This record gives sequence, C-alpha cells and structure tokens, in this order.
Amino acid sequence: MKYFLSHQEQGILWLLGLFKLKADSMMMQDPEFRITHHFSDGLYAKESFFTAGMTILKHTHDFSHLSILAHGKVAVLRGTEIDIVSAPACIEIEAGVTHGVKAITDCVWFCIHATDEKDPSKVDEILIKGE
Repeated sequence: MKYFLSHQEQGILWLLGLFKLKADSMMMQDPEFRITHHFSDGLYAKESFFTAGMTILKHTHDFSHLSILAHGKVAVLRGTEIDIVSAPACIEIEAGVTHGVKAITDCVWFCIHATDEKDPSKVDEILIKGE
C-alpha cells in the first residue's frame, strides 16, 4: 500500500540509505536486537526483534526469498522502491534486489530461506551476497 508519508516517515526512509556498517557490528551496538534461528529440512528462518529506528542493512541474495513482518510497522527498501508495511505481512524479495528494512515501531521480522545449512555461525555467510 502506497500513500503520502509523514515527515517522520520521510526521515526514516532517508536514513535507509545512510547505513554502511557490517551487520555484526550493528547488532553489537543495540542491546535490544535479538536473533533466533529456526531450522527445518532444507529451510531456515531468521527471526529478528528490533526496536523502532533500527535498520536491517542493505544487502542482496542470489535467490528469491520471503520475509514476514509478524509484528510492527517498517519501511522496506527493495531496489529503488520503498513501501511502508504493517504486520501481519508477507513480502517477496526477488533475487539480486538490494533490500533493507527500517523499523518505524518495535518489530518482529522473519527472513525465510531455502538452505541445508544448519549452523547459525555460517548461515549469513552462505546466504548474503558479498559486495
């Protein structure tokens, strides 16, 4: 759903383009950021809790995947398009599209990927495309 943005939402969207930190260093900066890993046969779900104002950094994947906003409201960047999304919502992220998420409220966000990797310390290395 697209609509006119408030000044606060416009500011949040502007900030989406400013983050160039590695994901690991950003997680260490916000003690409220939490990840829970869920594994099944050939399927991985990364559950992230992040507070209002926090950003999931821009990145790409070599394959399409689904993301689920279970709670909250976010600005989602996909390529050059930005949408404001409220939970509950399921979003397709196409292969090769740079994407990121900025929390407008506290959020629970899931990224769903097809992979046989079950080691939480290796899964991002396998799934996230290098720059």
